[in-house]
Amino acid sequence: MGRLNGRVDAYPRPLAAAGRAEVTMIQNRGIALAAACVLAVLAFAPARAQETETENWRKVREAQFAGRTFEPAPEQVVSLEAPKRAEDAAVVPILIHAAQPQERERWIRKIYLVVDKNPSPLGAVFTLTPESGRADIETRIRIEDYTWVRAIAETQDGKLYMAMKYVKAAGGCSAPAGKDLEAAMARLGRMKFRTDGGVQLNQPNLAELMISHPNVSGLGMDQLTRLYPPPRFVRTIQVSYAGRPVLSADVDFTISENPNFRFYFVPRGEGELKAEVVDSSNATFETSFAVRGAGAAGS
Repeated sequence: MGRLNGRVDAYPRPLAAAGRAEVTMIQNRGIALAAACVLAVLAFAPARAQETETENWRKVREAQFAGRTFEPAPEQVVSLEAPKRAEDAAVVPILIHAAQPQERERWIRKIYLVVDKNPSPLGAVFTLTPESGRADIETRIRIEDYTWVRAIAETQDGKLYMAMKYVKAAGGCSAPAGKDLEAAMARLGRMKFRTDGGVQLNQPNLAELMISHPNVSGLGMDQLTRLYPPPRFVRTIQVSYAGRPVLSADVDFTISENPNFRFYFVPRGEGELKAEVVDSSNATFETSFAVRGAGAAGS
């Protein structure tokens, strides 16, 4: 045999030929493996798409939207902003954003908020009117497990559009109250409106409704008593301006402790922005915000 000097042609001819055959075989195996990987990815892609069809979502869809289809290009109507990974599963900020203003010719009538893996998947149903100006809604929610969060917009003509985000968070619904429950109950029902600067007539104005309420889910153990406090949470919200409806909502403990909602309204003249809230124990709370001319003064 020739001496090994780092060159293939230093081997006698039979060994060099064998080396080339081995290289060719390895290359062929590599090509076959790459092809198999491509086929596996293609085969797995439909499965990943089907992962969005969770059992809870199928139940909600059947109960709320049976026989109805969802329109393509939902981003032309509604979008959803939420963190990919929440810092606190009990306080997850979300923003439902409408692509177009609320106009009498075309407007969003309802927005359904669905959190697939929550104990109560249908967490909120918001009803809006052209008086909303914009159908944007911002709030904070609880999330119990890694899940799809869905915002489904229903326009005035009955068409449905769905925006989705996958959020990594866990334990939000079963987490104990963040503050002393007795102290929270002492402040129960205190509410306040806030606006960004002065209110302008005949155009959408952003308003914020803050509600002092523990929104007890009944799933979180009290760390002192080791007992589960009974559920008590905000159930309905009615917002009007000058006696005309702006926004209403049916919600549950999916909404975080001390519920907070940001939304729009259009004042056509002087009047009061008024909110009435009822919780699951049928306690009723009210607050109002007076608009005078181009400015505002609230309670």
